[in-house]
Amino acid sequence: MKIVIAPDSFKDSLDAAGVARAIAGGLAEVWPQAQLLECPMADGGEGTMEAIVAASHGEQRRQRVRGPLGTSVEASWGWLADSRTAVIEMAQASGIQLVPSGQRDACRTSTWGTGELIASALAAGAQRIVLAIGGSATNDGGSGMLRALGLRLLDAAGEPLAEGGLALAQLARIDASELDPRLAEVQVEVAADVDNPLCGPNGASAIFGPQKGANPEQVQQLDRALGHFADHCAQWLGRDVRDEPGSGAAGGMGFAAKAFMGARFRPGVEVVAELAGLDTLVQGADLVVTGEGRFDGQTLRGKTPFGVARVAKGHGVPVVVLAGTLGAGYEQLYAHGIDAAFAIASGPMTLEQACADAGPLLKARAADVARVWRVARSG
Repeated sequence: MKIVIAPDSFKDSLDAAGVARAIAGGLAEVWPQAQLLECPMADGGEGTMEAIVAASHGEQRRQRVRGPLGTSVEASWGWLADSRTAVIEMAQASGIQLVPSGQRDACRTSTWGTGELIASALAAGAQRIVLAIGGSATNDGGSGMLRALGLRLLDAAGEPLAEGGLALAQLARIDASELDPRLAEVQVEVAADVDNPLCGPNGASAIFGPQKGANPEQVQQLDRALGHFADHCAQWLGRDVRDEPGSGAAGGMGFAAKAFMGARFRPGVEVVAELAGLDTLVQGADLVVTGEGRFDGQTLRGKTPFGVARVAKGHGVPVVVLAGTLGAGYEQLYAHGIDAAFAIASGPMTLEQACADAGPLLKARAADVARVWRVARSG
């Protein structure tokens, strides 16, 4: 019996590796002789770097960088020496979890710290950068990241702009004379599951600004400021990428990556699966177990269980999902490679209880799945 365990993290509870360990523990109670292969996964959001490093046997490098509101934070990035690949997770340096809910300010937050991580990767000799851009606290069009890499954004008086998305409304001139030349030599892949444009009713500000602290008036101001930034970038670059799918991802970080790095966008789970070698692991497996904190219709937009199921179905392997909760529309996934899905709660409980007990609950539910599977196979 060969079983591949490839879950995402359970937010505010367990990272992907912890989820995989708990599931493996439950399966091992029923199938002690089974070959259990743990492959922590992610889809481009928080935990992506850790999942890739764990599955690829890479290393984490830590450093102090400028956080979303300018204060120093400690962030990690991944290094895969064999392929000279750097894995940079935007949430580490510019993530919304770094800003207390009462201090979230989409007008001022900056991606500068993410740029510092990219600079470190370039200094290490990276030939490829995987940039995971989920979970950001920012709406600055990636301008902070670009400024940390040498780009100068100046107002009409020739002074550098303040940080944050709202300040982009004052942009008068772009000076790229000091932009790091190594950016032209590195392959950049953006791992994301968002296809929004930069501006407009479906753009970065309108769709994601409110959850980052912007009120309705500020949403309109930020949208105009990003449009003004895009106008100047288009004039300087000779091309306009604001309406391309993904340019609005992570408050416009997608736009900056496309415009100034020539980044290629891929679904985050696809990138993680490739680097983790999931396709090879699944070959010859009897079962794949995946999971995420909330499994619902939104999973179809490219989240981890959906991506794992696509790989598994390519080899004719059945897939079971273990989730914190089963939300509206989860049944749609049965037409996309998921064979069964179970919530891990053993009865009525608060979210706090479920998060605190996620490990034991996952272990117990995995053991239950194994028992049912054993009965089915014996029949």
